[in-house]
Amino acid sequence: MGIPVERARQFEAIALPHLDAAYNLARWLLRDPQAADDVVQEAYLRALRYFGSFRGDNPKPWLLGIVRNVCYTWLHENRGAMQVLEFDEDRDGGEQDLAPDRNTDNPEQLLSRKQDGIALNAAIERLPATFREVLILRELEELSYNDIARIVGIPTGTVMSRLSRARALLRGHLSRAD
Repeated sequence: MGIPVERARQFEAIALPHLDAAYNLARWLLRDPQAADDVVQEAYLRALRYFGSFRGDNPKPWLLGIVRNVCYTWLHENRGAMQVLEFDEDRDGGEQDLAPDRNTDNPEQLLSRKQDGIALNAAIERLPATFREVLILRELEELSYNDIARIVGIPTGTVMSRLSRARALLRGHLSRAD
């Protein structure tokens, strides 16, 4: 039994614009680009399967909630095989860096910014997953507290508390790196 063409087109129209955000969240939660690819594919298949249950006008939190759930299922199922990955500049210092991308002709500034980005990514990697996910959803994906609360399944006040704690831990990690 196939999916009706019109339903598939509607799903593509609302889901595909959020593919980068889905991958980004999965990559930060799993810390493994290949696993993130697999999880996002599985999450999009689940989202398509349950597309009829989507209600609302903002599909991004709905999709990211599915991605998050699939990530945690994957982590649970693969925890024995999953090793703690160390920060790798070649793997983790790429496009999804949180450091600002500023164009400059000065090689020293470019190097300094690249080093800042590497330090920031390494500090984020050290955050516990509960803090890392709210930080990524807020700062990188620019979601509201209410959307994050729906995705993570916690009260809005807890989102704010975790975000505050994540920022404090991040500052601590970065100040020790100096």
